Amino acid sequence: MHNYRLPVKMRPSFVDKPTSPSSSSSSSPPSYSIEKDSKRYFGSNGNGKDCSKRNGSSSSLRNFLHFTFVPICLLTLIPNLVVLIWYTVMECDGSFSVMLWHVSHLGPAGFIINLWSSVNIFSPLAASVIFLYSIWALVLMKFIPGPRTEGPVTPRGNVPVYKDNGLACYVITMAAFVVLTVALKLTGRTPTVIYDRFDEFIVTMTVVSYIFCLVLYVKGLYWPSTNDSGSSGNFVFDYFWGLELYPRIFGIDVKVFTNCRFGMTVWPLLVCVFMLKSYELHGEIVDSALVSTILQLVYITKFFYWEAGYMRTMDIKLDRAGYYICWGCLVYVPGMYTSVSMYLVTHPVHLGPMLSGLILAAGLVSCWLNYIADRQKQVVRRTDGNCEIWGRKPEVIRATYRLENGQAHQSLLLVSGFWGIARHFHYVPELLLAFLWTVPALFQNLLPFSYLIYLFCLLIHRTHRDDFECKNKYKEHWNEYVCRVPYKVIPYVF
Repeated sequence: MHNYRLPVKMRPSFVDKPTSPSSSSSSSPPSYSIEKDSKRYFGSNGNGKDCSKRNGSSSSLRNFLHFTFVPICLLTLIPNLVVLIWYTVMECDGSFSVMLWHVSHLGPAGFIINLWSSVNIFSPLAASVIFLYSIWALVLMKFIPGPRTEGPVTPRGNVPVYKDNGLACYVITMAAFVVLTVALKLTGRTPTVIYDRFDEFIVTMTVVSYIFCLVLYVKGLYWPSTNDSGSSGNFVFDYFWGLELYPRIFGIDVKVFTNCRFGMTVWPLLVCVFMLKSYELHGEIVDSALVSTILQLVYITKFFYWEAGYMRTMDIKLDRAGYYICWGCLVYVPGMYTSVSMYLVTHPVHLGPMLSGLILAAGLVSCWLNYIADRQKQVVRRTDGNCEIWGRKPEVIRATYRLENGQAHQSLLLVSGFWGIARHFHYVPELLLAFLWTVPALFQNLLPFSYLIYLFCLLIHRTHRDDFECKNKYKEHWNEYVCRVPYKVIPYVF
């Protein structure tokens, strides 16, 4: 799925040393600045200034908080959130108010005990399904053909090369799910057992992800795939953030598997499972569940159609393959992103044809706008600006920058189309689409809006991360871009 086109001086060696292109191989990756790399996650303050540099004891305390304490909290606490979503739907009638009453009645410690006592920690069924699906995804990923596409050049001069077969793998997987569902139904069984025992799948996958991230840590420490790797010397932060930017195991790109073939493919599969469970419970196709399912499937289909573009986004080009991104795609995406569909199984809402049609139409337009905005940037960069955006030649800033090895490169900053309205205007239709596939649940409970709230926080955080990264990369060219496009997401608002 993933190869690397290395700089000429680095060929033909696959794992290269950052100290010298001609140096011999080593058993461990180099160290790197923990402050520099971690700021890609923690970012900077609102003025784009580096907030991590302090003097004396305040600097040591800040480093401990950011690079040890916060990762430990995320490693230990966040998995409870996904289980909590399931628990609230299944045990609290989908109401956070009821869940909080349980907390006050039992006390925090008693509630945590009750929460985990409600969960089956391990299930042979869950382990078998996860294992078999992973094998299926890996086989498709390896053998389904696709055109060659390249990712952006890395800070150390490597160019990742991908086989763009995401859409084909997705379509084959969804078709196979339909065939499997029919076959199971003919034998008196159903795939909705996944809904019935979803807690087992969440916890089993959490355990698997912890082990998988440890394997990635050991691999990155001793057998890195490229020289875009390194250890900070802090085990906690390295495990949380990851050591390698583009790890491969037996030729399989780890991030493509976790992000796309697992997280983004399991999401629509679960949505379909939950839709089927709704039909089994109520004996009819409930329009609210149908509208939500269609919009989510359209969005995910758009994602795989555009997968080559995703390979150039922050998730891929900046985030290392550690717990932060791998657990998120293996567990958080299936558990949190599907929460509205899980909620609608036991909370059906009858919208009626008119309201259903309006929500569906607005959602499809939002998805189209999100795609067109992303496509504008792709077309401009692919044609070097020799194209038309909204009927006229696009305005671009030719931003030069240097890699860590000193090589000069150029990138185009688009100042026309949606990218002339705001630097991240494409987040607006994405948020609107998420709202539209959630609003069929109406407003009786807050839980269905959990993903939307999370997405809002994530995208706002990303605007700061992106500004920080681009300012450091493009320097004065980014300052010019900010002057010409002063708003981050919504003109005159943010």
